[in-house]
Amino acid sequence: MTAVALALFFGALIGLSVGALGGGGSILAVPVLVYLLGESPAQATTGSLVVVSVTSLIAATTAYRAGNVLLARGVVFGLVAIGGTAVGARAAAHVDGDVLMASFAGLLLAVGAVMAWRQRPDRRAPDHPPNRVGEPRLNSPVRRAAGVLLTATTVGLLTGFLGVGGGFLVVPALLLVLALPVRYAVGTALVAIALTSTAALGLRVGAGIQPDWSIVLALTTTSALGGVAGAKVAARIDARRLTLGFTVLVLSVAVYTAARAIPALF
Repeated sequence: MTAVALALFFGALIGLSVGALGGGGSILAVPVLVYLLGESPAQATTGSLVVVSVTSLIAATTAYRAGNVLLARGVVFGLVAIGGTAVGARAAAHVDGDVLMASFAGLLLAVGAVMAWRQRPDRRAPDHPPNRVGEPRLNSPVRRAAGVLLTATTVGLLTGFLGVGGGFLVVPALLLVLALPVRYAVGTALVAIALTSTAALGLRVGAGIQPDWSIVLALTTTSALGGVAGAKVAARIDARRLTLGFTVLVLSVAVYTAARAIPALF
């Protein structure tokens, strides 16, 4: 099977994940591009940004049409994050590929551990936080601004350096710092992710980090189509089962990536 054919197949699987769970595209795309499609870590983390940019833009547009996006807040969060994105993208151009993949493996393990912890019955959050929109849990304007600045900059750094969308940080930040209900937090996060991932992609390509475009475009195309199918699947399957399955998948990919990346450092 050719690399493009493999990209088409795995792109569909990644799209199903994104459509059904609202995220995880880059978490799966980077290992697929490196270990199955032969891209270098720098190429893979750049290529994943194409997947993230396109899928988040499509998803954000859909959420906006459904009335689930607070556009101004998403744009502000995304613009603040671009500062960190620039730093992360420049750093990625000067880091060894093994270090890049080991860092990615560490991030996967951390995300997987947090997701597993949240699966505990006593840690499951309600569908809607007790606060109404406009009643942030950080009541001081200065504290709210500091929280947004810190989170957005961290998201930007991760997006620029590792090619991840950062939704696992953006959504909790919007829930806790700005007290947005879940329906608005997810859609608004997609706007911020689309902005930061597009900026990171431009910076990386401008720095000379070019992926194999035929493979990346094939992966992105079927990922976008798979996302539509995934959204339909999500409507028919219990969300907790989907999240549990995705947690197992993330931890499996994390262990595999760590087993491949960490020994290469020594």
